Amino acid sequence: MTHVHAFGDDALADLDAVGLVAALHARQVSVRDVVDAAIARVEKVNPQLNAVAYAAYDRARAEAKNPRGGFFAGVPTFIKDNVDVQDMPTQQGSDAFEARAEVRDGDLARMFLATGLIPLGKSQLSEWGFIPSAEHPRLGSVRTPWNLGYTAGGSSSGSAALVAAGAVPLAHAVDGGGSIRIPAAVNGLVGLKPTRDRLAQDKQLREMPIRIISDGVVTRSVRDTAAFFREAEKVYRALHLPPVGDITRPGRRRLRIAMHTASAGADATPEVADLTAKTAALLEELGHHVEAVDSPANDSLKDDFTLYWSLLAMFVVTTGRAQHGRTWDATKLDNFTHGLARHARRNLHRLPGAIFRLKRSVRQSEALFASYDVILTPTLARETPPVGWLDPTQDYDTIMDRVAQWVSFTPWQNVTGEPAISLPLATTDAGLPQGMMFGAATGREATLLELAYELEEARPWARIQD
Repeated sequence: MTHVHAFGDDALADLDAVGLVAALHARQVSVRDVVDAAIARVEKVNPQLNAVAYAAYDRARAEAKNPRGGFFAGVPTFIKDNVDVQDMPTQQGSDAFEARAEVRDGDLARMFLATGLIPLGKSQLSEWGFIPSAEHPRLGSVRTPWNLGYTAGGSSSGSAALVAAGAVPLAHAVDGGGSIRIPAAVNGLVGLKPTRDRLAQDKQLREMPIRIISDGVVTRSVRDTAAFFREAEKVYRALHLPPVGDITRPGRRRLRIAMHTASAGADATPEVADLTAKTAALLEELGHHVEAVDSPANDSLKDDFTLYWSLLAMFVVTTGRAQHGRTWDATKLDNFTHGLARHARRNLHRLPGAIFRLKRSVRQSEALFASYDVILTPTLARETPPVGWLDPTQDYDTIMDRVAQWVSFTPWQNVTGEPAISLPLATTDAGLPQGMMFGAATGREATLLELAYELEEARPWARIQD
């Protein structure tokens, strides 16, 4: 298996974002050299990864001459192509319309860029982020740099592929059903979905009946993720949540950890269940108490979440022309988007009950965290599928069945609003990263980051350049 990466002897070297900040402050490298090196790396790997949706290299070079303030001043990044950024189009991973350049930053972009990050452009995603693998029939497939025959996950696939390949140290990601944690797990990265409302969000997302979508980043190190949330908190503070704070080391408290490898959607495969058990053994070696429990989710979770998720697709299909104008062509939407929309239309009568049950999940999770500090599951129920397994040109039922087989653990925290982090603690027999996921109670990102630091020290994850 040949890994595709861009690590080398340039201004970026093998530094993570925090290390790059230190190098910039010490004047070992310049912002201009860093940005030029990142652009060169992207151009090297993107023909194989297909991870870039929109390139804004001239803008990045211009910003490098006079970078804005913030801890990450001068650090190059990408923003997922479903967030509005001034002077860049928002194409939503689709070619069903022609997007115009945005006239202003959205709320998330303003917060994100206020940390000092310099965007090189937009990263690719699956169409509207509906499917956990970006395999567009005309825009192409995003592939993991660990093995080009396999998907980079989704929907934040482009961001994860670029970070894993060493093109940039961190990149923006969005999680509505696992889309930070899934590509993190597939690409050997750290991916923290924060507590609901932790970060600023664009207006449309704030108005959802259940705000299942959260923004964040994918990174190669725990300290980069911790630093991002520390700096984001300086820009936007959710006053009703305990602060994340400046988490820089493992915690001292030994934790009560619940573990399960069976979910309402699909149980983990024997290989993934065994890898999860090995992670539990490592936790016990470190002095934590791990106990097997049943999943807190009701059997109805899969169907209820699918119905709510499909409502978003119905909105896209029915309002497309009003939202995007005369260039809108619904015939270019993929089979999965149309299938989700049909599912919503046929089951609208069930929606009130589904929303009621989804909201009730919060109480079920709170009951679990009355006895435990953290819950451990695999991030995904089975190993990474090859490109084509989730091809959106297949019939809807085939795709949905395969999605349910793979993505059965991550939606729980989107429903409850609680934080969860995927860590690249395992490797499959095929040599691909397999993420392990840790969830905590509302507002307890600090607990997850402290545990992540400890696990990163105890079992450093595989590096793609080795």
